[in-house]
Amino acid sequence: MPSRRRPGQALSADERAELARLRKAEREWQVEKEILRRAAAYFAREMK
Repeated sequence: MPSRRRPGQALSADERAELARLRKAEREWQVEKEILRRAAAYFAREMK
């Protein structure tokens, strides 16, 4: 269950680690999304 945190209160070590993990996953998803976007554009050109 998420903790209730007051504004300005520092994150715990576990919360910082989780935030880092989520940010890394987001970067990976962005790269994958860009690869798929480029592949779709490539194949769309090939089908014309």
